[in-house]
Amino acid sequence: MTASDSHYDKLRRMYLSARVNTDLYPSTTCVISDSEATIGLTVTEEYFHALGAMHGSVYFKLLDDAAFFAVSSVVRDVFVLTTSFNIHLLRPVSSGTIRAEGRVIFKSRDSFVAEATLCNEAGKKVATGTGNFVKSKHALSPEMGYQ
Repeated sequence: MTASDSHYDKLRRMYLSARVNTDLYPSTTCVISDSEATIGLTVTEEYFHALGAMHGSVYFKLLDDAAFFAVSSVVRDVFVLTTSFNIHLLRPVSSGTIRAEGRVIFKSRDSFVAEATLCNEAGKKVATGTGNFVKSKHALSPEMGYQ
């Protein structure tokens, strides 16, 4: 296993062990590689608004998570923070699985931009997002699940 593989595995474990994922999104999947991340989720009625489709907050979470971990894949020393994130909801989702794919599109010493696309299981784009991210002052550590 390379140092990169170890970093990606630690990030994956950190993501999957976060309380928000274990308690609210237990069917989440996560794959991280260099400058990219994919987050998957099985859609259930618990994520629906009153009209019977997935609430926009779930779209946001998946898009932000995919972009965040794409950036985190290239930052090996500290936790990354989202400073802004914009989404575009394109179509409703009410069943199946969805997949957010994030990738880094700009990086400097301390600042990053990443974009993400959310697709349904038929491969149709259902939402897009773009975010800005910065390095924090908090070192990656086992206490935050990075182990």
